[in-house]
Amino acid sequence: MAPKYHPTPLSGGQRKALRKELPAARAMTGILAAQSDEMRSKGDALIRRADRLLCESWNEMMWADGEPIDPSLTIEQAANGGYPWLQIECFRCKTPSDVDLAALRQEPTTFVHDLAGRLRCRKCAQAGRRPAATLLQRPRQAVPET
Repeated sequence: MAPKYHPTPLSGGQRKALRKELPAARAMTGILAAQSDEMRSKGDALIRRADRLLCESWNEMMWADGEPIDPSLTIEQAANGGYPWLQIECFRCKTPSDVDLAALRQEPTTFVHDLAGRLRCRKCAQAGRRPAATLLQRPRQAVPET
């Protein structure tokens, strides 16, 4: 992109002011861009933290109620929150397995609880059966008392 052309003013005072203001404006763009990058990184860190808390909250609700809770977090929120794997269990043979959420061919906005009906056990699929999987919650961790 070509730099903006500023016509040279006719008066000497305005020319001096323009010569002084252009470098100041260029320097200010660098400062504002650096501040923007800093704020964006802080915002991304806060979003990751919020997604992690959402994942932990949903897992606690699953542990308390014993089944997947609707509505749940999305695949994108789970991966962003530091939980890129989902534990499932075959409804028929009770074989537990782990599913990589990043490898799924689902939209990132798909809710995690909707995946249970779509995921299948590989062992049973090879035998010609297609039972649905159930979601497993990870073991509850003791919350430190403060």
